[in-house]
Formats: sequence, structure tokens, C-alpha cells
Amino acid sequence: MEQTAVETWIFAHGTFWALVPPVVAIVLALITKEVYSSLFLGVVMGALFISQGSFPQFLDSVFKNGMVKQVSDPWNVGILFFLVILGTMVALMNRAGGSAAFGNWAQKHIKSKIGAQIATICLGILIFVDDYFNCLTVGSVMRPVTDKFKVSHEKLAYLIDSTAAPVCIIAPISSWAAAVSGFVEGEDGLTLFVKAIPFNFYAILTLVAMFTLVLMNVEFGPMKKFSEPEHVLDNKMKHVQEPDGRGGVVDLVLPIVVLIIFCVIGLIYTGGFFASGEAHKGFVDAFAGSDASVGLVLGSFGAMVFTVLWYICRRILSFNKCLECLPMGFKAMVPAIIILVLAWSLKGTTDTLGAKDFVAGIVSGSAATLMNLMPAIIFLIAIFLAFATGTSWGTFGILIPIVVAAFGAIDPELMVISISACMAGAVCGDHISPISDTTIMASAGAQCNHVNHVNTQLPYALSVAGVSFVSFVVAGFTRSALVSLFLGVLLIVGSLFVLRRKMLKEKDY
Repeated sequence: MEQTAVETWIFAHGTFWALVPPVVAIVLALITKEVYSSLFLGVVMGALFISQGSFPQFLDSVFKNGMVKQVSDPWNVGILFFLVILGTMVALMNRAGGSAAFGNWAQKHIKSKIGAQIATICLGILIFVDDYFNCLTVGSVMRPVTDKFKVSHEKLAYLIDSTAAPVCIIAPISSWAAAVSGFVEGEDGLTLFVKAIPFNFYAILTLVAMFTLVLMNVEFGPMKKFSEPEHVLDNKMKHVQEPDGRGGVVDLVLPIVVLIIFCVIGLIYTGGFFASGEAHKGFVDAFAGSDASVGLVLGSFGAMVFTVLWYICRRILSFNKCLECLPMGFKAMVPAIIILVLAWSLKGTTDTLGAKDFVAGIVSGSAATLMNLMPAIIFLIAIFLAFATGTSWGTFGILIPIVVAAFGAIDPELMVISISACMAGAVCGDHISPISDTTIMASAGAQCNHVNHVNTQLPYALSVAGVSFVSFVVAGFTRSALVSLFLGVLLIVGSLFVLRRKMLKEKDY
């Protein structure tokens, strides 16, 4: 109630000014290549809009109702715990020698740089349960392998980020499916989610683009510079730590497998799968109703305890050396934690300024006209909103109820396509946003400079976004996922083929 009362007198509430603080933070981050101060300045600008000259309220907006509030939020605390536990598990696996052993094994069985990248993509697709879990797990497992084949950390971060949210948004059993289902009122959310999968062009075309880029060995934009041998060598030499134990491949693979199993169990536990009586839910319903923040903490903590006991029983690490990995894991995640807290604080100020109301007004006002073009328009609006706020789920929460209300009774088929456009645009905007938590954790998983990751990924993601926009225009008129997707794949593969021929000609000269 307090926030509602405050919002009534904020001059910027529900206007374009509500999106200015995140846009300024993003532009500053891209220009200065320094993300901490850029995000903090965005928070400060939002607080200035909220306080309107009141210094005490300005301080409250930055700290009490800003960073302190975000750090004390139960969901956010769970994600921070999850980060620290995964960081600890990575430190354990590195110190036990499991990561080094897996790298040696992979060097013998994975014969090329292309093979290392394909293996990274495939592992990212297999870990579809949650994007946070995907980013940090794939990074910790595949980084030793990609380092050996001189794949830059920037390229690894792109592969991780592109198999996180884009895979989760087309996986019916994932925390993202649960979130989307929860935003659909008056409809069967999970059924709509499944129907929308074939029309989720950005997610599907991102996977097509990744495989094509790797197989054709095409690099363009800033990524091309970071793939040069001297940069890869410098990047590789950072973060090198000699293991204390003599672990084998099993000492990396088994903890990861246990981590996946325990996290799934943790998720369905929070959704009521193990409850008795009327509170009990089936596997799918439990997953749809899960609390990802709590479930991932429970699963990762159980996996960490198992990993410690496993290493002690195998006499790879002593109990004291295992405990020393806890502060090491926390230290490794401090940069990601700082960025996440600032990004959450910026999102909080954006919510207070009424960015949701501004965007909702634009969408609902145009829903009655240009019906066949609405999927493409919604796709663009979702990109901008997710980019500016750094959240896919927040974008779902704003746009999906509007789409259902606007098209549910008029044109159910167009409603499904528009929901897909909303999800695709939200993932795209999240994918290219420097303040997105998934983008931040992809950088952490790959141990890559965050701004470098954003800059190198941007041309790749925007290329797929442009093709996806064309596919949504076609889908709005044809209502056919097959025709639209075929056109999108043709454009992606064709453009990369032309680009590869151009690169080969430049090398000849």
C-alpha cells in the first residue's frame, strides 16, 4: 500500500521516463566498459526520479528500499545462496583434480576446437532444468576443455548464454515453463506453453545459429578479435589453479550428475510432489508450481554435501581442504553477486516508476489494430522491455496477461503466436541486456569479462532477432509455424554461408 501511495505523485510514473534509468545504465556500461558504477548510477538516477528533491527519500530509495530490500528478498537470497554453493562445488572439483582429469580425457576424445564447442552446446541443451543452473554448471564443466582447444572465454560465454534461457523457454519441464504458466490467467498455462513452442522462433533459431556458426567456423563482429590466438592465450592463463588432489573423471562427472538429480528433486519437492493427501501433486504439476529459488538451494546443498563426503571417502581431499573451498567459492562469485544486487536494485526502481504501466498502455492500445502484425510488434516491445529491465520473467508478467485478454476470445490461434512472440522477445532482450542476471551468470560461468561478453554476443543475438522478426511477420499472416520456421532457418544458414565465403575471400587476399 505504501508503494501505491508513493507512485501517485511521482512525475515519471507510467511514462517513458520510467525506462530512462536502466537505459542510461546500459549505455554507460557499453561506453565505459565498467558495469558496477554504471548500474549504480542507474539506481541513483531512478532514486532521484522517485524522491523528487527529498534527500531522505533519495537515500531510502537507493539503500533501504533499493539494495537492502533486494538483498533481503527471499527469492534473491536463495539465488545468492545457490551461486555461492555452485562456486564452492566448482572450487571443490578443481581442487580435487576432477576438472583437470576431465580436461585431459576430453583432449583425447574430443579431437578439435569444433568438437569442444559442439560438446558445450549439447551439454547446455541437456541441462534444461533452469537457466541459472545451466550457466554455472556448463561453464565449470566445459571451461577446462574449451581452454585446451583455445576457445576464447567470450565465445564460451556466448555458447553458455545461448543454451540457457533459449533452451529453458522451449522445455516444458523447466522453471521457465512454470513461470510462464503462472502468468496465464483463465487458461491452461502449461498447454498454452507447449502449443507456443513451435512458434518460439528466437529460441529455435538461436540453436540453429550456434550449430551453424561452429560447424562453418564463422566469427564476426567483436567476437572475431577475441578469437585471435594471442587473446585466447592471455585469457586462458587467468584463473589457473593447480589441483591438490589426484581425482579422476568420475570426480567431476558424478558430482555434476548428482547435482542435476538433486536439483530436480529439490524443485519438485517445493512444488508439492512429496506432500501427502490433497496437497500432493504429480511430477508435471509439481514442477510447474515449484519455487526455483528454494529448490535449487536444497538440491545444490545436498549435492555439495555428497561431493565433500565422496572426496573424503576416496581420500582425494581432507575435510579441512574441502571446507577451505567454501570461501574460495564465495570469492569467485563476488563479482556476479555485486552485479546481480545492483541489477535487482535497478529493476526495483524501474518497477516503482511504473515501467509496467507504460508498456502495458502501449500494447493494449494497439491490440485492436494491425492484428496480423501484432506478433512481430509484441516481439519488438518484449525485446525492448526485457533489455531495459534485464528480466525475462518480469516481461512475461507484464505482456502475457495483456495478450491473453486481448486475443483470448477473439483469435485463440493468434493468441498462441503472440504468447510465443512475447516469450521469444523477452528471452532476446534478456540475452542482450548487460543487466540481465542470466547474462551476468554466463559471464561468471565462463570466467569472462562481463562487458566483453555483452559486446561480443550482441551482433550474434541481434542477427537472430532480425530473422525472428521476419518469421513472426510471416507467422502472423500464414499462422503456420513450419513455413515461418523454414524461412527463418533458410535466412540464418544462407546469411552465414555468404559471410563464410566473404571471410575466405579476405584470407586469400
